[in-house]
Amino acid sequence: MPLTIEDRLAITDVISLHGHYADAGELDRMTELFTEDVVYDVTAAGGGLIEGRAALKQAGLDLGDRNPLAHHVTNVVVTGGDGDRAHAVSKAIAVLADRGCGSATYEDTLVRDGGRWLICHRTIRPRREPLTP
Repeated sequence: MPLTIEDRLAITDVISLHGHYADAGELDRMTELFTEDVVYDVTAAGGGLIEGRAALKQAGLDLGDRNPLAHHVTNVVVTGGDGDRAHAVSKAIAVLADRGCGSATYEDTLVRDGGRWLICHRTIRPRREPLTP
């Protein structure tokens, strides 16, 4: 079954809410966005794999004042799905604690769980080099 417009909107909301909850320090609300066994891959950013919601929350707590000041998610595109599983990409801009900023791509796999969409796998790919022809 193809994804409906409602599915696509719900998926976009889940991806967007991550930044709102992280920036507000509402780490307990990540249960609304990620599966219990989520794999959060920050290998390309030097962080390895974070497995499970509890570990994801702990990673945020461990960063402490090194957490970004703000997460901005844009350009969300649902790239495919079959009714109960979907894939999406989005762009992330982070305002860092040192007032610098960084850019990355989120590559997400989401599953329908109890009538809601949750991220079960996220890979973060930082953008460190400008595009060169």
